[in-house]
Amino acid sequence: MSKILIEVSARHVHLSQEHLEKLFGRGYELKPLKELSQKGQFAAEENLTLQTKQAEIEKVRILGPVREQTQVELSATDAYILRIKPPLRLSGDIKDSPGIKIIGPKGEVSLEQGVILAKRHIHADHSDAKKFSVSDGQEVSVKVAGRREVTFHKVVVRVHDEYVWRMHVDTDEGNAAGVVRTMRGEVI
Repeated sequence: MSKILIEVSARHVHLSQEHLEKLFGRGYELKPLKELSQKGQFAAEENLTLQTKQAEIEKVRILGPVREQTQVELSATDAYILRIKPPLRLSGDIKDSPGIKIIGPKGEVSLEQGVILAKRHIHADHSDAKKFSVSDGQEVSVKVAGRREVTFHKVVVRVHDEYVWRMHVDTDEGNAAGVVRTMRGEVI
């Protein structure tokens, strides 16, 4: 039995350096607010507004550091509010996804594509992958006990030397399972 800490990931934006500078000004650098569990990753102090023709969501957190390409990760509820239909994908897979307008304090960016619903997934380094008998790209199930017991299926394992053994779900999934801080699941 493999226990894993479950973390709930709220809506957020990953920015390229080019888009960061369009939104905040030339030479701008993100200000880390809180370190995240994955090495080198952080929630930034800065927030943005996401806007479609029908709606907008304010105070959307930026996660750093900057990335090669800009992407927006939403929950299904967020997508419903914005009246868009993003595909369910792993982070980084934005091809043929819908676009969105991102508004910052010094400018805005209109993405042609880049909005996804992030698939629930597990991060593992090679040591943990071997220890828990999982491999990159494998889909597993994770049972979450508690008042709202649920089993998540099709949880994609992502293996990289820099990863820390954690499961990530979005806010809709976390709420459905009653996930609270320091809650663990069992990889089955």
